[in-house]
Amino acid sequence: MRWPTLFVSHGSPMLAVEPGRTGPALAGWSRAQGRKPAAILVVSPHWMGQGLALSTRGEQVAWHDFGGFPPELYTLQYAAPGSPGLAGRVRDLLAQQGLRADFDPRRPLDHGAWVPLRYLYPGADVPVVQLSLDMGRDAAGQAELGRALAPLRDEDVLIIGSGSLTHNLRDVRMPQDAPPAAYVPPFQDWYARNLAEGNLQALLDWRARAPGAARAHPHDDHLMPFYVALGAGGPRATRLNDEVAYAALAMDAYQFAD
Repeated sequence: MRWPTLFVSHGSPMLAVEPGRTGPALAGWSRAQGRKPAAILVVSPHWMGQGLALSTRGEQVAWHDFGGFPPELYTLQYAAPGSPGLAGRVRDLLAQQGLRADFDPRRPLDHGAWVPLRYLYPGADVPVVQLSLDMGRDAAGQAELGRALAPLRDEDVLIIGSGSLTHNLRDVRMPQDAPPAAYVPPFQDWYARNLAEGNLQALLDWRARAPGAARAHPHDDHLMPFYVALGAGGPRATRLNDEVAYAALAMDAYQFAD
């Protein structure tokens, strides 16, 4: 089986205890596959830098890399196995494209990884490797990176880009189901329309063409994993979720499968 790839919006860390529609959507997608992958490679904006790095832990641990949230959130864990073997395979694939990736044997799973994985694979029984987000790449560069990773799909590996379709923390409002900020639905709709039309050039030029782009993403870190997933999976997209949380966090999820 050739695995599709996923882009998931992880939103606030509170997603771990407030599933809304997003948690059931991710869980439903996982059940619908009928089986589990041999391993998972996940890219999250909560591990980023110039260049690439791979986690090589033998056993994963959930890093509570946030502050000011309810105590219950800090008790949650996600003790999935790691996979140094997969990390080595990813490094080899990247090297074939002239890309260097360092190994990090201590890096735990940040909340961009473990929070959605609690819904996708709650048993924490699928090995997970995290790949850092290279902030030296624009959307086209992230898609190119995704294409370098695409052979993993034929090796029983699920590739996940975890971020947020919109992410402006200044516009966050309580409660979780607060009405969306005015720019959020048009931004969501623009992505859905261009994906449906296969308009890759427009998607790569999102900063200039998408309505409300500067408001939706004052910084682009939470959008870049979308392009890794798109590059690895191909242009055929299926929208899995369209929820908006806390007024400003579009929780869209997409499956990509060429």
